[in-house]
Amino acid sequence: MKELGEIIGVAESTVSQYETGKREPDFETLLKLGEYFNVTVDYLLRGDSPSKTKTPTLTKKDERDIAKTLASLKETLENEEGLMFDGDPMSDEAKESILAAMELGLQAAKLKNKEKYTPKKYKKD
Repeated sequence: MKELGEIIGVAESTVSQYETGKREPDFETLLKLGEYFNVTVDYLLRGDSPSKTKTPTLTKKDERDIAKTLASLKETLENEEGLMFDGDPMSDEAKESILAAMELGLQAAKLKNKEKYTPKKYKKD
């Protein structure tokens, strides 16, 4: 406890109080503890196993799929006549805003689907 206290910058008695639950560390101390034990702050707070806290990432293929979908949406937006936004013809800036929002939505959906539907045996730890 003394060694850990020195490393994270608190007294040995404070480390003991953390262990017994009589005291809780502040955020800076949690960051130092996470670095020391090589775990996330989320793991320290919730006790989830590190493999459960790992979030899926987009692969190059996922990014290409999203880019293709966005290109198709952009073409549709540009070729449609009479698109209106608040009673006025849609500006190029409005179209770009819609595409940017769609990109974020597609990325979030892809990540959520990976998290939800990837079988455990294929998840990488």
